[in-house]
Amino acid sequence: MNITLRIWRQKNSDAPGAMQTYQVADVSPDMSFLEMLDVLNEQLTVAGDDPIAFDSDCREGICGMCGLVINGLAHGPNDMVTTCQLHMRSFSDGDVIDVEPWRAQPFTVIKDLIVDRSSFDRIIQAGGYISAPTGTAPDAHAAPVPKADADAAFDAATCIGCGACVAACPNGSASLFVAAKITHLGLLPQGQPERDSRALDMLAQHDHEGFGGCTQIGECTAACPKGIQLDLISRMNRDVLGALSHRR
Repeated sequence: MNITLRIWRQKNSDAPGAMQTYQVADVSPDMSFLEMLDVLNEQLTVAGDDPIAFDSDCREGICGMCGLVINGLAHGPNDMVTTCQLHMRSFSDGDVIDVEPWRAQPFTVIKDLIVDRSSFDRIIQAGGYISAPTGTAPDAHAAPVPKADADAAFDAATCIGCGACVAACPNGSASLFVAAKITHLGLLPQGQPERDSRALDMLAQHDHEGFGGCTQIGECTAACPKGIQLDLISRMNRDVLGALSHRR
């Protein structure tokens, strides 16, 4: 295939950015989207131009590093995949493809398609942990967990923190991310001692970082490559209300 790419280029967070157009020829349908960008970067390097900066690591849909808005959609046109799992067979010969970074106030552009997602780290640091006494590790069966709770906790824990929920949300909210991190610990016995403080502190940090409020639009769960469900936000809200009532 021959593809036309319109890619956001920005030297740094202080410089103005703009879309630039590139042509990529002989693109195999079996290439991943990131492999296609690798080919373009090789061409730019040979020509003496600055290659396009973008995030990636495992390229197996596990780490959450990759994340691009492709034709207006977080992670591109295929549901339930990360950008690294998106293949060029999802496009057609002659297509014009717009590629942009995540758009949200807390996600400052570092360069080109790379944004600063350290706000997610600070949200987790605010309360995404459990009390862990030192000493000998307890036996795996020492704290029985109902299977329904274990399954729900595991589903919430599959969140990889890629930020697609924020990029897709018209409000720029990270509520789905925060809800997943609160829920997967709050459902387990080990997470009960900090359950109240976790919900209040993580949500407060979310607001402090400048993320928008949730209005239950649902674009977040539609864009999530791990299928995190919208009802986790309701569970988070219940935890917050419960924590506030306990403080009275």
